[in-house]
Amino acid sequence: MLSGFTAAHPEYYEQPDRRVIVRAGGSVQGKVGIVTGGGSGHLPIFTGYVGPGFLDACAVGDVFASPSAEQMASAIRHANGGAGVLRLYGNYGGDVMNFDMAGEMVEMEDDIATATVLLADDVVSAPKQEAEKRRGVAGMVYAFKIAGAAADTRADLGEVTRIAQKAADSCRSIGMALSPCIVPQAGKATFAIGEDEMEMGMGIHGEPGIWRDKLKPADAITDEMIDRILADHEFGKGDRLSVLVNSLGATPLEELYIMYRRVKQRFDDLGAEIVMPLVGRYATSMEMTGATITTLALDEELERYLKAPAACAYWQV
Repeated sequence: MLSGFTAAHPEYYEQPDRRVIVRAGGSVQGKVGIVTGGGSGHLPIFTGYVGPGFLDACAVGDVFASPSAEQMASAIRHANGGAGVLRLYGNYGGDVMNFDMAGEMVEMEDDIATATVLLADDVVSAPKQEAEKRRGVAGMVYAFKIAGAAADTRADLGEVTRIAQKAADSCRSIGMALSPCIVPQAGKATFAIGEDEMEMGMGIHGEPGIWRDKLKPADAITDEMIDRILADHEFGKGDRLSVLVNSLGATPLEELYIMYRRVKQRFDDLGAEIVMPLVGRYATSMEMTGATITTLALDEELERYLKAPAACAYWQV
């Protein structure tokens, strides 16, 4: 997969190690490097968002499995341009453990300064008062973009980390699933669900949601997803935000645009303005049918970085 990936997009990606993807041309001297890592099966996240204005390197694990600490350390080394490296990734136990080990390795062996920002944007995976326990999902796309833009200004590691954390804290996401996916190593579906059923709040690895019931109309599904986001982060008249409506793999664009139509109606009714909406496959779960909705609350700083130039195979704005 990675061989075909780099062959298809050589202007953006190189593969210096078997499980590491870096931006074409390598690290940029004097710029804070940004690395991520995670399991395969979620393209374009994580690997696809390597490139100018985005990430500098990504460590790639097996399907739904964390890369090793050694692979993550290799990604950090390849991203290092002498100004330190930010580790920016989702809040999953295996990834946290291995990235912490990788950070210790490069700090001791290579004298590379590192910092960490975790994405924890899934509002149904833990209550608001325990937000640090939440999973990271599609909000990573926004964090990658904004942190990458900040790093391109040659801000130092502390400043890039601050902006990345601000972006992460401004994201809220929720997902729903209509069908499972099959992990190749297991050869069977990750969970069972009826053809006439759906599950609200399911995670991108098949983690249980908050309820399962019969299929509902698109507007009713979208309304509940927006209601749960609004219960966690209020939006009102004059607020600006970006919204990502994301396919988990098999859900087609036609259905995503039906959902976005309702999202736009809801925020219009609140008097909030959507900036740079994103609709498509940005963070998938193999061939799972379903969708996630992510909101990014904007201020002037975040909006400026969101709109800054960037390039990768999956950024169309």
